Order: sequence, then C-alpha cells, then structure tokens
Amino acid sequence: MTKQNYFDKRLINIPANIISLLTAIDELKGRWRAGVTLHPHVLSRLKQSVLVTSTGASTRIEGSQLSDEDIENLMRGIKLQKFKDRDSQEAKSYYELLKNIFNSWQTIKLSESMIKHFHKELLKYVEKDSFHRGEYKQVDNQVRMIDSKGNIIGTIFATTPAYLTPIEMRDLVEWTTKELNNKHYHPLLIIGNFIVEFLKIHPFKDGNGRVSRILTNLLLLQAGYLFIPYISHEKIIEDNKSEYYLALRKTQKTFKSKSEEIISWLNFFLNTLLTQSKMALDILYSENIEKILSKKQLLVWEYLQRVKESGPLEISEKTSVAHATVKQALKKILQLKKIERIGMGRSTRYRVIK
Repeated sequence: MTKQNYFDKRLINIPANIISLLTAIDELKGRWRAGVTLHPHVLSRLKQSVLVTSTGASTRIEGSQLSDEDIENLMRGIKLQKFKDRDSQEAKSYYELLKNIFNSWQTIKLSESMIKHFHKELLKYVEKDSFHRGEYKQVDNQVRMIDSKGNIIGTIFATTPAYLTPIEMRDLVEWTTKELNNKHYHPLLIIGNFIVEFLKIHPFKDGNGRVSRILTNLLLLQAGYLFIPYISHEKIIEDNKSEYYLALRKTQKTFKSKSEEIISWLNFFLNTLLTQSKMALDILYSENIEKILSKKQLLVWEYLQRVKESGPLEISEKTSVAHATVKQALKKILQLKKIERIGMGRSTRYRVIK
C-alpha cells in the first residue's frame, strides 16, 4: 500500500460526530465572513493581541515561562534579564514568523522548502541551533511531555527514524497539496491529518511543535478560516495541554498498525477550532453590535442591559418603541446570541446573556 493510500484510509468512514463538528465550524465560518464589518483599527488591535497571546502560549507549551506581558516587553525591545536567552530568542522569532503568516498567507505555498524555511526562521536567533536549523534531523528523536517548569515528565511516542524522515515528509507534503487542490475530502480533515502526521514524523531536531502551530495558522487561513488571526488557537491548546498530548498519543501510537485511527486527534483538533470560531463570533458581535442594530433596536438593547429581565410590552412602554418594532428587535438580538428567552406565550421574558 502506498503512503498516499495510507492517508486516504484514515479518512474513510468518518463518524457522524466528526461530520457534525465540521458542519458547526463551517456554519460559524460563514457567519464570520458575512458579519465582519469591524473597523480596520479594531482588527489591527485584535491581531496584535493574538500575536502576543499566541507567541506566549506556543512557547510555554514547549516549556518556556515567559508571560504575555514579558512577550509584549520583549517586542518593545526591553531585555528580559530574569529569563534565559533561549526563551526570549524563541519567542521573538515565533512572533515575527506568525506576523508574517498573518500578513502574507495568500502568497505562501506549502512545500518542503517552505517548511524548512519556517524552521530556519524559528531558530534564527538561537546561535547554538545554527547547525541544524532548516534541516531535517540526523539523529532519531522522541516526543516528550514538558511540565510548566520545563522538566521532561514522560515520553509520549517514538517518532519516524531519521533515515526515513525525508521520504515520509515528501509523501506527506505531496499528498496534502494534491488533496487540498482536488478537494476529495473536507479541508479540515486534510489539515488535521497533515498536522498529526507531521508531529508523528517529528522531522526536526527541535522546534517541531512550534512549526506545527505556525503551519496550522497558515493552512487554516488558506482554507478560508479568516478569523484565525483574531483568536489564538495556541492559547486554547495551552489551556488544554493534557488533552492535546493525550489526543496525539492515542492517535499516533496506532499509526502503522492494523487498528490505525485518527478520530481521537480529529476530535481534539476540530473542537479546538470550534471553540476558536465561537470566540471569534463573540468578539465580532460584541465589537459590532452598535453597527448591526438600528436606532430603535439599540434602544431595546440598551434597556435590557439596565434591567434583570423584561417582557415585550414593558420594553415598549419604557423605551417608547412600538410593540411590533420591539418584537422585531428582540428577534434580531436573539439571533446575535446577546439575550435569551425565558418562558412562553404572554409570560415570555428576555434577559441579557452574561
């Protein structure tokens, strides 16, 4: 069986819960694209915040102890005396590369040379890594779990031997680019398979996790998930680090066996993206609601924010907005998921979702 067919076999007979996750994510993706009217200054502010948050989270997953505040200071040129140079160097390079991805993702093509370039960029400030940056590993390695203090607390799984790494990376990149073009599978299944296989191969001596998260940002943007720069998926992974490692382990230990499966990883990967897309819409609506609502709808919204709960007739009396208009406003604000309905019929009340 060829490597290409090996990947195809993983994506046959995807269960209903995975299909449901794909549907939910794409529904939110569509709502983001349809609803985005945020001012460029707001989008720029959000992107800047994510650059800091993602850099901090991605480096802390690998054992760094830099806080988001430390990252901000570092980007302002403030030297962080209390941390070892490597932490600061790795954070600076991640920040710069992710910023480049956010600004130039339309012009970047997936290839082995591009992946090697990303690795080189991520290690460009770390002088002792100069001999292997941008090059596949020459010695076998393992994936180890690291605690918050940077200590190794266990081996997660063995990786592809060094001598097979060039072959397996070539096959992975070729299959991924072909399938993203052919669209035989949902793009999130292709991207999910790429990331989990990349981490199983573990092609570089160091920096594989950070490269995988950079590639995740790139591939999701290229697949049309345009909210990626405004909510950090790295932070969601950091907050669910144990589940992340467990999903990788459960899936990757089955690879090249008769019981191979990718569902454990897809569940984690897609639920992370679903959380990210929901958070993006929350920001969109919270930033955008005054632009979305008409003047009278805004009167209804502002009144509901001042009271514990209220019914349509009471809202109409207090705001001097016609009853029919109040009902239309409530329907609109319900769609925006800013309020919830309590009760039925004449006793129906509405309150702001906290």
